[in-house]
Amino acid sequence: MSSHYHDPTDMDLLSEVRKSAPREFAAWMQLDQVVGIEDGAIPLKYRELIAIACAHVTQCVYCIEEHVGAAKRAGVSRDELAEAALLAAALRAGGAGAHSALAMKLYDSATPAEPQ
Repeated sequence: MSSHYHDPTDMDLLSEVRKSAPREFAAWMQLDQVVGIEDGAIPLKYRELIAIACAHVTQCVYCIEEHVGAAKRAGVSRDELAEAALLAAALRAGGAGAHSALAMKLYDSATPAEPQ
């Protein structure tokens, strides 16, 4: 086994996934193509920045690699890339912060430990 998880040659194994689930794979690829083909209501440059932020939140190193290259080709600057990644980091951390309120609510409603 490889000593690291991010090995670009792993993506070659997607052909095995396609063979095993051809209909689902085709649907996934069609959906995936929506992001980076062309401008929609959101211009391609911004679509790629959104994809980069999402890739950081989902922690998909393969998506980060793919969308950083596509973003650069779409005219994204290093500064824009850094901001997108850090906005994603803030939002990911925000989820934990927001859930801390739920943790407090659950703590308050939990049954106390029995005295020993």
